[in-house]
Amino acid sequence: MFTSVLMIEKAMTSADVEFVTTLHGDEPVAFHVLLQPRGDQADRLLRAIDDIALGELDEAVREHETPEGEDARSVGRQALDVSVTALRASGSVADGRLVEAHPLDALKSMVAEVGADEVIVLTDPHYVEEFFHRDWASRARHKVGVPVLKLFSHSKA
Repeated sequence: MFTSVLMIEKAMTSADVEFVTTLHGDEPVAFHVLLQPRGDQADRLLRAIDDIALGELDEAVREHETPEGEDARSVGRQALDVSVTALRASGSVADGRLVEAHPLDALKSMVAEVGADEVIVLTDPHYVEEFFHRDWASRARHKVGVPVLKLFSHSKA
């Protein structure tokens, strides 16, 4: 069985689930999902700049409404549960963990723990971080020792 560590920042859509579960054709895949709640992963200014770059001015104005702290963890737990349930419903083996701190350290540990064959980073575009190669996928490529595939979410969840 092929083993993928899937790093996400919000609940997966049905299109996202179909996309990642069909990447390897008919080969069975076990997914180990890591989710870091959005409110805990980047500062508000970078998120607002990304929203503006995407032409989503209304989102940029509402960045102050993004849950943080314990509220972000609660929302994150729900998103993780939805995503793992959807992966299982598709016929995949799946489990998940909420990332409390240092997402790349958690990713590296998970890769080693499960003997992952690859890492998939499924995210919205983060133009500022990507430009400076500070996004999860760019940084993970130098840290985890397995191939890292970066995919963009199909739609807002």
